[in-house]
Amino acid sequence: MRALDPGFAAHIAGGQTTLATCWRLTRADGLTLGFTDHDRALNFDGTEFSPLAGFEGAEIAARLGAEIDTSEVVGVIEDEKITAEDIRLGRYAGARIETWRANWRDPAVRQLMRADTIGEITEEDGLFRAELRSAHGALNVVRGRLYQRSCDAELGDARCGIDVEAAANWRDVTVSDVIDEHFLVVTGIEDTDPGWSAFGTLQWTSGTRVGFTDRIASQDRDDLGDRLGLDPNLRGSVAAGDAGRVTVGCDKQFSTCRDKFANTLNFRGFPHVPGSDFILKYPRKDDPLDGRALYS
Repeated sequence: MRALDPGFAAHIAGGQTTLATCWRLTRADGLTLGFTDHDRALNFDGTEFSPLAGFEGAEIAARLGAEIDTSEVVGVIEDEKITAEDIRLGRYAGARIETWRANWRDPAVRQLMRADTIGEITEEDGLFRAELRSAHGALNVVRGRLYQRSCDAELGDARCGIDVEAAANWRDVTVSDVIDEHFLVVTGIEDTDPGWSAFGTLQWTSGTRVGFTDRIASQDRDDLGDRLGLDPNLRGSVAAGDAGRVTVGCDKQFSTCRDKFANTLNFRGFPHVPGSDFILKYPRKDDPLDGRALYS
């Protein structure tokens, strides 16, 4: 059962209420925006909740158990608040949004109804529609370790031990050509081996995507130069001349840890655990059964 603030409970019990819904949205970059369905601005906790025409929340169904509750809010895009460009760039992905019910006569009388994160957010015909996911989503993560051949550490973390800030592990690059929404050509990594940055990151230092860090899915080298394939859809947000910093990548394989980083002592996978193909296959007379490693 939800425990209500005493002042809010007394207001509800009074029979005649003057309540408004307020939404406080906090992006990953720290920007905080406030909106309300009331016809004038409300203020509390250091946030101004501006009236936004057409901003409304859908009905919320609360469920027992660990199932993720979902809802949505819909609003009109305003250039000074939420812009179509910011939505396309993904600046609101994973943002925290709090839903409050407040007495618009006395905003000190209020109740936090729920706190969610924004899932998918779309923009169409001047409206944005944001999916709200309950805090149960945070439980949908792997706990503990999995026995698998690949490493489960992140390159550069404490378990890995590689210093990605070392000069040998990053390069400053400049975009020379944009091929499509996922591929672009850069200069600045010509001195590295082909595929050096695959599974690394590209942190943008100029241009529209400044502040974003994108995962690099692939790096190919041909007569045009080094072509990077990025995981996110760039949606026209990158242009020739934009700059960034590329970090070395790791595909989490034992051979890469050994040959590329000389870091086998910190490898966090189990490369010698045989897979189901080995368990199910028939023995052959020429199989090496002398105790040597099955996988190198």
